[in-house]
Amino acid sequence: MSLEESIASPETPGTKFFPPFAVTPDLEAEADERISHYPDSRRSATLPLLHIVQHRFGYISAPAIDWVAAKLGLEPIKVLEVVTFYPGFRQSAPGKFHIRICRTLSCAMGGSYELMERLCELTGIDRSQLDSHHHPVAVSPCGNFSVEFAECLASCGTAPVCLVNDDFHEGIAAERAEELLAKYKP
Repeated sequence: MSLEESIASPETPGTKFFPPFAVTPDLEAEADERISHYPDSRRSATLPLLHIVQHRFGYISAPAIDWVAAKLGLEPIKVLEVVTFYPGFRQSAPGKFHIRICRTLSCAMGGSYELMERLCELTGIDRSQLDSHHHPVAVSPCGNFSVEFAECLASCGTAPVCLVNDDFHEGIAAERAEELLAKYKP
């Protein structure tokens, strides 16, 4: 099985909001700078390089895995193992506004599952076909929103909580879902 077959980088409606993976001088320079922090073990730069790629391109594609592997002198499977192990790395494009909803005990008791249900209802997201472990992100038909559950976002006392891109929101009960979405009009 080839790397292309092993990684799920299907087109999503959110793909239009992210540039295709391309190696630029700026990307090379940033990667070289990060690698320089690991002079005794270039392999240790795998996570930092994957973070750079996801931040710039929205997700980790097969060409990105190949590039990171080549940059670090690794076999691509070693980079793919990292991508598939850590749930924070996405293998397909999220929406323009990516919503991560905490589902651990305090948030679940505070209504995070109901919040997820309401957000999906309001955005037209269908989560019924998800593989919640390997491909937990569901994208709205318009591509503006995506959702996924997250493990502890470290604010149990203000449950339920969520992140929209990098913006933290506390006490977002299902009744406040419309209010939350209104802050992120496309």
